[in-house]
Amino acid sequence: MKKMNILLILAAVSVTGFGFIKTGADNKLKQESAKTTPVVGIEIGNKAPELKFNNPEGKEIALSSLRGKIVLLDFWASWCGPCRYENPNVVANYNAYKDTKFNKKAKGFTVYSVSLDNNKDAWVRSIAKDGLIWENHVSDLIGWQSKASALYGVNSIPAGFLIDENGIIVAKGGMLRGAGLGNELMKLVKETN
Repeated sequence: MKKMNILLILAAVSVTGFGFIKTGADNKLKQESAKTTPVVGIEIGNKAPELKFNNPEGKEIALSSLRGKIVLLDFWASWCGPCRYENPNVVANYNAYKDTKFNKKAKGFTVYSVSLDNNKDAWVRSIAKDGLIWENHVSDLIGWQSKASALYGVNSIPAGFLIDENGIIVAKGGMLRGAGLGNELMKLVKETN
């Protein structure tokens, strides 16, 4: 009887022990998976949430279609004075970095401009007047009710998110205004040289 009890105890300990080992291995796999699959979100280090909106000609452009490049996700509007004041800086950086090879995978820099306009004519005129020569201009033309601004938590403009070639946010907010955008782009160039 004592032998039987001892054997039952050993069997229970073995099963429990293997359970802990399996659980530990499962946790390790989950942790490794979390390291390789970034969380979708709007913080630095997160995978940028997908956006798909129409350009002025009605063609849908997805943010993810720009993978392989460094992308400035730029929230602005034609009626926004600070945005219009910032546009020459964005244009200068676009011209300076559009053909830059940042690393082995990133080929150039572009801008994905999300307008919070609700007037298509004003939006299109401002694109031309400010010389916003990149092709990725989108809007759902519902102003502050824009699904893009809600998804990214944008409550003031201009607002920006710098996204790497893999779709990961590497900088955001005020650090991208004025000389900040150029500084952040330069950091990405220096990281690879």
